[in-house]
Amino acid sequence: MRRQWLNPRLCLLVLASISLPVQAHKPLQSDGATFWAALLAALMLALFWLLYVVGSSKRPPRLWRALLFHGSCLLCAFAVAGPLDDWAETSASAHMAQHMLFMVVIAPLWALSLPLPQFAAATGRWGRVAWPPLLKLAAYPLSLAYLHAVVVWFWHTPRFYVLALEHPWWHLAEHICFVLTAAMLWWAVLHCTERTRSWALLALLFTLMHTGFLGAVLTFADTLLYSPGHQLADQQLAGLLMWVPGGLPYLLAAAWLGYRWLHGIAANGEQGKYQ
Repeated sequence: MRRQWLNPRLCLLVLASISLPVQAHKPLQSDGATFWAALLAALMLALFWLLYVVGSSKRPPRLWRALLFHGSCLLCAFAVAGPLDDWAETSASAHMAQHMLFMVVIAPLWALSLPLPQFAAATGRWGRVAWPPLLKLAAYPLSLAYLHAVVVWFWHTPRFYVLALEHPWWHLAEHICFVLTAAMLWWAVLHCTERTRSWALLALLFTLMHTGFLGAVLTFADTLLYSPGHQLADQQLAGLLMWVPGGLPYLLAAAWLGYRWLHGIAANGEQGKYQ
């Protein structure tokens, strides 16, 4: 029997820690749409986290998976309700760091934590309606990569980039799009089967290429592409963040998938010798 190390009370204390960055963040101390958008983001994350905590009390996860999930939720709280979100309003590099946290840190950590058993335990028969369609999408990693690419380029066009900066509700919509499509892509890649492994590898390489190209465009542009309030050096730093650190997780995941693929081919070859 698996040891039930995860105390629900301890999890609730961890969940309550989200209030620390939230209380220190400027949008939740302001009025109007900025306050309500920030509050909704915090409540959505809190509900997401709470479902996992409730599900963990019914179906305890492995220690390392639980740590990944809680750590990624803390990072998400910092990204949406900490000082980084405030800096992103005036700094292109801070805005890009926020995007990279969502797409190449938080999303893969969620996928690696494998939280669906806990969510299924918490949601019961309602979850049995919602989860199967999402799991079926995981069989098409390259299609999910295309969807994620559309989202990335859409929100990094000058018109919609500025729109998200100037309007809190659009900013929230941008974050939801990044997190959802990135999480679906990383789930399909990190939990691929032998049948979909080649497509998962192509999905990673495609995402690496188009995000790297966008980062290079921002890095080598000699004019401001976004808000006139930004500085050119800051925009170039934002491009470097997407191009270099933002590309490393895709490279590492592609190397891991390639190793598994070659290892499987070698293992099958060895078995064929003795048949």
